Parts: sequence; C-alpha cells; structure tokens
Amino acid sequence: MLPAVHRLRRADDFLRAVRSGRRAGTRLLVVHVLDRATSADSVPGPAQIGFVVSKGVGTAVVRSTVKRRLRHLVRARLPQLPAGRVFVIRANPPAARAGYTELGADLDRCLAKVEDGRR
Repeated sequence: MLPAVHRLRRADDFLRAVRSGRRAGTRLLVVHVLDRATSADSVPGPAQIGFVVSKGVGTAVVRSTVKRRLRHLVRARLPQLPAGRVFVIRANPPAARAGYTELGADLDRCLAKVEDGRR
C-alpha cells in the first residue's frame, strides 16, 4: 500500500496528467508525468501516483494482481521520485503475463525515458 499522501485519487488529477503531461511507454506500461504548478516561494508537495489497469488487461483477479505489483514496485522507488509531480502508471494488456521483475524493469525504463524527455 502506498502512503496516503502519495495516492492520486481525484479523477480530474488523472485526466490532467494523462492529457497534459509528458509520456513514456514500453510494451507493458505507459507512464504519464505532470509537474504541479507551484508558486516561487512554496515547497512542492510529495509526488503523487495513480494507477490505471483497464479490463483489457484481464479479469478482476488479474487486474488486482497487476495493481498490487505496481504499487509495491512504486513504493520501493518513492525516495527517487521528484517532489511536486503527478505520476499516472497505465498497464497495457501484456502486463497481465509479465513477471514481477519484468514489470520492475519496464517501470524503471519508463521513468528514465520520461525524465530524459524533460531535458
């Protein structure tokens, strides 16, 4: 489980990140990142993360398994995620058959791609 402060819950936050943010993808995942606008003198809030696992990925049991794996993988990477950003991680259908290690490698690849795209 992700700490409450890091959970993305509001539908409009998901939409804003998906429509306006940067995106990087692999065969298994797509990561959308949006920088939250902050005033010059305020400290950015913690990174917030949301997950999208559609019915195309599989049955409810499979979708839940993919979400649990992704939450666990992201939780281990929270210290490296920059503050003040919104991340939406979308699982593609092949993620249903992917192992834990393969999901982790693709997540790292997506996060690195989206950061490289910023420069």
